Amino acid sequence: MVYDAGRYDVIVIGAGHAGVEAGLAAAKMGAKTLMLTLNLDMIAFMPCNPSLGGPAKGIVIREIDALGGAMAKVIDKTYIQMRMLNTRKGPAVQALRAQADKPEYIKEMKHLLEREENITLRQGMVNELIIEDGICKGVITETHAAYYADAVIMTTGTFMRGKVLMGDLEYESGPNNQRASIKLSEYLEQTGLELTRFKTGTPPRVNSHTIDYSKTEIQPGDDKPQAFSYETTDYITDQIPCWLTYTNEFTHQIINDNLTLSSMYSGMKRGTGPRYCPSIEDKVVRFNDKPRHQIFLEPEGRQTEEVYVQGLSTSLPESVQHDLVRSVPGLEHAEIMRAGYAIEYDSVIPTQLWPTLELKHIAGLFTAGQINGTSGYEEAAAQGLMAGINAARKIQGKDPVILDRSQAYIGVMIDDLVTKGTQEPYRLLTSRAEYRLLLRHDNADVRLTDLGHELGLISEERYTDFLDKRKQVEAEIKRLRKLIIKPTEAVQDMLKVAKATPLKEAVKASDLLKRPEMTYDLLDSVIESDDSLPDHVKEQVEIHIKYEGYIKKANEQVERMLKMEDKKIPEHIDYDAITGLASEAREKLKKVQPLSVGQASRISGVNPSDVSILLIYIEQGKMAYTAQ
Repeated sequence: MVYDAGRYDVIVIGAGHAGVEAGLAAAKMGAKTLMLTLNLDMIAFMPCNPSLGGPAKGIVIREIDALGGAMAKVIDKTYIQMRMLNTRKGPAVQALRAQADKPEYIKEMKHLLEREENITLRQGMVNELIIEDGICKGVITETHAAYYADAVIMTTGTFMRGKVLMGDLEYESGPNNQRASIKLSEYLEQTGLELTRFKTGTPPRVNSHTIDYSKTEIQPGDDKPQAFSYETTDYITDQIPCWLTYTNEFTHQIINDNLTLSSMYSGMKRGTGPRYCPSIEDKVVRFNDKPRHQIFLEPEGRQTEEVYVQGLSTSLPESVQHDLVRSVPGLEHAEIMRAGYAIEYDSVIPTQLWPTLELKHIAGLFTAGQINGTSGYEEAAAQGLMAGINAARKIQGKDPVILDRSQAYIGVMIDDLVTKGTQEPYRLLTSRAEYRLLLRHDNADVRLTDLGHELGLISEERYTDFLDKRKQVEAEIKRLRKLIIKPTEAVQDMLKVAKATPLKEAVKASDLLKRPEMTYDLLDSVIESDDSLPDHVKEQVEIHIKYEGYIKKANEQVERMLKMEDKKIPEHIDYDAITGLASEAREKLKKVQPLSVGQASRISGVNPSDVSILLIYIEQGKMAYTAQ
């Protein structure tokens, strides 16, 4: 017998990386929020590698922070190592990566949720949704509790019909031997929701005491203090190194000899795996010309001896995994604490979603995270944040928030998912962003803090600090454009140190800074300047001046793109009434239901000629609409 367990504004199913951001965003925006999770001890758990950030992903964490999310602040409090990647490359691909103290990250995030006054945190398994007349009105748990709300956000990760695979062993399970969610998947299929099957995997974890680190290469953190959050002022200095080793011919022979025993190659696996994060079996088969592959040994925390063997993800039988691990230099006597495994799970085909992450055919129901076909903690957290924002906005009767592709990597990801869909677990890459010079690590606050403040997720104090920073950057750029540098002895000596061509005549400081060899610090050594300018201001000044021409061109491209985005497609337009559209384009347009001509142009199968026909049809203003 179902009983009435209470009413809320928003219900969040799941408390992984998507769930915590969704719940916190909705709660901070004033929504009374219930968060239901299978296990309160697994909040924001990292079932795969204990790290956050990297190319594109690190920038996403900064975007989450600029909008008022939690991930950046929590990792800044709990990391064991922080590094800036790609420092020898341009600013568009530079990004932070942090090794997390996994147990401490969970503890900190759980406490953050517990302290939020608008959040009720509860352990429970959701089996059904309450849907009436195409509107989601709540959930029902396995204990027959009915919770009601105006919006529901599903962030079920890899738990829906989760199945662990290891050799010929298979059993229903979520990650880390947690319970799988079976009945919710079955219920969703009954509503007409299209699901697909994806797969991901993990490597073994080994005991640190059994590793011979003398046979590996140390990978220390950066000496310079770093942080993801713009609010962080206290830095962790006692960092813990990671270690690098490699597979070899013996490792590859073990894999080739046992391929038929791998779940991936024995026919047991049905889900599609992530191409950008392959198993060791995949790497050995696909790249059989490579004599070795990198293996990173990553500590899982300060108070545990577990070490994550990054690069050795496998679904081979446990007995083979022992030989596999011990074939790697430094791991000859390593003891496995947890065997690697593959996990299959259900996910939603994301073209069924609006760009708000609300389902098209079930009003009030949002999905975020790996349920939408993505892989990665950062991608999940970003979707959760946007789903939480839009759920809160919906129940408050306000317009939704949709980030465009020139505004954030988050916008790129969501647009890719709902417009193009994905045939494999989606991972954010810098190459996916056509305006990546505008979407940098250093300027996420410039792009998104105004919006975060408008939404009520950025405090007044932080917003004031941001406005001060923006003024400092603008003032310093203006000053350098006016300041004249003469070819004095000090200037020529500085240029000699920089291995730059000497000056023949006076130049503007901004023009001198544009030289490839020049840095703000070098320039600063020969000019009078404000010593109080913080490093992050100097960084933005240097990037803006050095890449001014490229940034200007990128902004011009954005302006052209936004003209297409501004051309809205009327709701319920009848694509069957548009003569001249190719059959494939018509079917894709009907399925995706793009909100703008710009979005329509990015749908696979919609050609430029179809876009032109659509534009003409809309501009004529004599449109037919489908019956509702």
